[in-house]
Amino acid sequence: MATETNILGGFAGGLLIGIAATLLLALNGRIAGVSGIFGGIFTMPTSGDRGWRVAFVLGLIGGAMLYVFFRGGLALQLQATGWILLAGGFLVGFGTRLGSGCTSGHGVCGMARRSPRSVAATMIFMLTAVATVFLTHHLFR
Repeated sequence: MATETNILGGFAGGLLIGIAATLLLALNGRIAGVSGIFGGIFTMPTSGDRGWRVAFVLGLIGGAMLYVFFRGGLALQLQATGWILLAGGFLVGFGTRLGSGCTSGHGVCGMARRSPRSVAATMIFMLTAVATVFLTHHLFR
């Protein structure tokens, strides 16, 4: 039963991400890259462009809060200290600027548009994730 719930939850989440990315592109002409959307809140000169970005980010946070409210919390155990999480966050931010996008921009939207740059970026994301898991579970334990 737990496996079926996980599969259905993953399917529903993926479906919602796909719908949101499609609607943002179709209705707003924008790519749903979260790092670019978030960064644009602070760098976009026009307030009209800032409004939809703030709404998008608040929707991400609000969706997580609704899940916690209706499900009674997240089954999440952090295995890193606050400093490691902070350093990881800075590295992710640096990587998204260096790679001209994040996993959502390249992996969801760029792959759907068959962008060669996004295919390459997504392959690098995945290979880095595999290497990180291998190193942390097999060499640094």
